[in-house]
Amino acid sequence: MATFDRGFGLQEIFANMVSGIILLFERPIRVGDTVTIGSVTGKVSRIQMRATTLIDMDQKDLIVPNKTFITSQLTNWTLSDPITRVVIPVGIAYGSDIELAHKIMMDTVSSTPMVLADPEPSVLLVGFGESSLNFSIRIYVSELLDRMPVAHDLHIRLEKALREHKIEIPFPQRDIHVRSVVHERDQINHDLQQIIGG
Repeated sequence: MATFDRGFGLQEIFANMVSGIILLFERPIRVGDTVTIGSVTGKVSRIQMRATTLIDMDQKDLIVPNKTFITSQLTNWTLSDPITRVVIPVGIAYGSDIELAHKIMMDTVSSTPMVLADPEPSVLLVGFGESSLNFSIRIYVSELLDRMPVAHDLHIRLEKALREHKIEIPFPQRDIHVRSVVHERDQINHDLQQIIGG
């Protein structure tokens, strides 16, 4: 068993070293890139023979075995182009002026700081929901770290602009049917009396 464990450990070390050579020569990631591997996202701070160090959003150092970058799905947010797309869903109430709502959303998007004009943003009506007309706002930002601040700013601006033009953002609604317990009890008693009397 000890020999097996030792052999398995050496196999893992060798696999990580070979993966490290691949990373250094093929360069699917570089120091400074922002990557997502599995559920982990961070900036590459160091690439060594056996492992790569990422710094996550909490400024923690994450040591990732190099084999993971070769055998797992890898997203490199900044390899060829740091520009990324942000998609924001917005629903408006049925009966709203669709053309006015579309214009308000486009104007709001265009006036929001850090939203790029090229690639051009878009606002599309994408479906009819249970309680809303569903739009999809698609914008582009120049840096990965801009995604959340821009989305936050745009949400606030959209809510204010739609409210000022009396266009409602609905909440999900459900019809609730309430039956009377007393009525059901009386009906059961009536049925029982008929059975007994019959």
